[in-house]
This record gives sequence, C-alpha cells and structure tokens, in this order.
Amino acid sequence: MVGRIQDEEGRVVCERCTFARDPLRRMRGLLGRKGLAAGEGLLLQPAGSVHTFFMRFAIDVVFLDRERRVLRVVEGLRPWRAAAARGARTVLELGAGEAARVGLRQGDILAMEVQ
Repeated sequence: MVGRIQDEEGRVVCERCTFARDPLRRMRGLLGRKGLAAGEGLLLQPAGSVHTFFMRFAIDVVFLDRERRVLRVVEGLRPWRAAAARGARTVLELGAGEAARVGLRQGDILAMEVQ
C-alpha cells in the first residue's frame, strides 16, 4: 500500500510512502535498496525501533506514538546502527536529510492518506 504523509498544517512530509504493516514487509524494510529518492519513504507499523544492519545508506528515522505525534527524530542514522523511542508505535523512514528539509520536529502530528 502506498500513500502520502503530511503534517497538521498540510505540508507534505512524504509524497510516496510505502506502508509496511505485515511482518514480512516490516522485516524486509529497506534491505537491498540503494537509497531513497526525495519525497520517498517507508512507514513501519507497528514498530518502536529500527536497525540499519546490512543497509547501504543512511536514513532519517521518525518515531510516532499512537496519535501519530512525533516523539523523536533521528537524523542520518548510518548503516549498522539501531534506534528506538519509548512509546513509539510507528516508524517513518526517510532518506537522510529529508526530516530537516521538510521541517519535522518533535510534537508534530502527522496524517496519512492512502493513494
């Protein structure tokens, strides 16, 4: 499933976001990819932590709670690292630098729209 994610002010955070809601898609994640294009992302649900083992590129990781409120933004998580956030239920993975480019901050609330 693919959709778009925007903040409460209507700014687009992720234009082409793939939703990974089943165990197999969450487990595969971004493995085998060479990168993410601008405006592209992966939403892992449910998830409270991520790792970049075996990945080839850095990512921005956005942790969301049940209400889709941003709990934490980890910018430029390099390969062979892990990150988590207490209370996170969903994780949005973006290309490195995308979170800053779109102005994501802790406390923002995101909306998801299936295309």
